[in-house]
Amino acid sequence: MRMRPTLHWTPPSDLPPGTVDLRPVVEAVRAGGVLVLSGAGISTESGIPAYRGEGGSLSRHTPMTYQDFISSPRARQRYWARSHLGWRTFGRALPNAGHRAVAAFARHGVLSGVITQNVDGLHQAAGSEGVVDLHGRLDRVVCLSCGAAGPRRDLAVRLEAANAGFAPTVAEINPDGDADLTDDQVGDFRVVPCADCGGVLKPDVVFFGEPVPVHRIERCRQLVGEASSLLVLGSSLTVMSGLRFVRQAAQADKRVFIINRDPTRGDQFAVTRVALPLGSALTAIAEQLDNAVDGQPAV
Repeated sequence: MRMRPTLHWTPPSDLPPGTVDLRPVVEAVRAGGVLVLSGAGISTESGIPAYRGEGGSLSRHTPMTYQDFISSPRARQRYWARSHLGWRTFGRALPNAGHRAVAAFARHGVLSGVITQNVDGLHQAAGSEGVVDLHGRLDRVVCLSCGAAGPRRDLAVRLEAANAGFAPTVAEINPDGDADLTDDQVGDFRVVPCADCGGVLKPDVVFFGEPVPVHRIERCRQLVGEASSLLVLGSSLTVMSGLRFVRQAAQADKRVFIINRDPTRGDQFAVTRVALPLGSALTAIAEQLDNAVDGQPAV
């Protein structure tokens, strides 16, 4: 029997409450060696919604699964129709204050690395280097037959040419770049094949139900092992792809800090969870670093 991936998690009643006190996080960041693990929540201020929490897309949208994509031409048609429209907005998203603050941490020399569960590339756009894109990047496309890879912008041009006049009204854009469309709106949307071999094209992202490439997992495990502490930003940690690194850090007696407004599946492993908006919280931490460099006392 085909199993659906874990999409939801119900917090137990005994989780410790969140706090608004940033001081423990500031102290950890100033000490250096911090590994950042970010989720969809860091990109909400860039206009890309989160999966979970208030207003999360999972309340109205079921993401494409790997099994459905590879087994059903109709599912691929629906996906590419929705994703083609979503890309028009998703591809123009800009980094927000949270992304810029993480890049500032790196400039101050206090980060050991950045792992992101997001597929939007906004950490890199803000200036962060060496980011591990755990779930891939939506701005790349790969052929499932010959392995040819290329930029999403080239595919967008081909899809525009094959679907002239396709412009249904889009209600919402989702964290995976999908737009919410009905089957009637999808209509007879034309999917284009690989330009090299005619094979099936897939965004270079990890769909729900698809394994994360082993080399990425090993790289992330290495980063966790080398870090002094782990700072989780905007992730509910519902899926194991991110939670495994929180567990690894806790088992190695490394301190875990979480900034997320809602409870997370990793709260039990964390020193503290700060329940503040990410943009303002990370900006405040970055300002503390600036003050320390300028010789002013940290608050």
